[in-house]
Amino acid sequence: LVLALATGISQQEPRTVVVGQVTALASPDQMSLAIALAEAASEPVSWPGLGRREPGPLRLIVLEPGGQLDSLSRGRFPPWSAGLAYPSARTVVVRSRGSEAFTVLRHELAHLALHEAVRSRLPLWFDEGYASWAAGEFDRLQRLNVNLAVLRGRIPNFDVLDRALRGPPTTAETAYALAATAVIELARRTRGGDLESLLDRLEEGEGFDPALRSTIGLTVDQFEVQWRRSIRRRYNLLTWIAAGGLWTLLGGLVLVAHFLRRRRDLPRRLALDEGWVIPEEAEVSPEA
Repeated sequence: LVLALATGISQQEPRTVVVGQVTALASPDQMSLAIALAEAASEPVSWPGLGRREPGPLRLIVLEPGGQLDSLSRGRFPPWSAGLAYPSARTVVVRSRGSEAFTVLRHELAHLALHEAVRSRLPLWFDEGYASWAAGEFDRLQRLNVNLAVLRGRIPNFDVLDRALRGPPTTAETAYALAATAVIELARRTRGGDLESLLDRLEEGEGFDPALRSTIGLTVDQFEVQWRRSIRRRYNLLTWIAAGGLWTLLGGLVLVAHFLRRRRDLPRRLALDEGWVIPEEAEVSPEA
């Protein structure tokens, strides 16, 4: 796996650096970012419902933006992914730059922490929703996506949501936001509001459905119905406006109005240009 991933780093010879228990692999151009990410990955983190966890030995591979992921992931992840996590191999792949790379890293580390603690098989919506929530990715833009989905009447069930999470970027962006809301709603219903009671059962090896039923008194199907109702109640036109949707709409209307006005005025501008003749420059005779 590591050799396959390393071939996607760049055409340059990859280099390795060790920071604490983190071994980072990157091209020379990406090495400064790799070191900064390795330093961040080596710090203990308090995860929702899991508590403070030491990272332990970890392999971090930093790809250049645009680096190949589809062939490396063997079809398990969509080609647009900014990061990958291989819990069994204790390996994280980050393909991003700047501050976004640290958010991607935290998202993938959340996957590792969750799968290290939980022995039960997890639904994809919960896995991705937890990582998005734990990484602090549920921001204003994601709230806008959820509001738009509600306004359009497009609240999927969990099966459709799982497929959307591995769909094209435009679909997946909203799907990740919706998955985060499902996990947030689930946390809200658990004792303490942090999923600890649910994750404790999952750590003991209990299946997801029975663990959910024991924790909140609902099956997965029943919780899905409750979640979809809560989404429609919490996210609507008013919250869309509050999240900044109104300004986005007004900005779009201004651009459309500007375009329509320019198109309407085009014949008049062309008419004004008619009849204009630019005189030729007089030839200057060379001095004797």
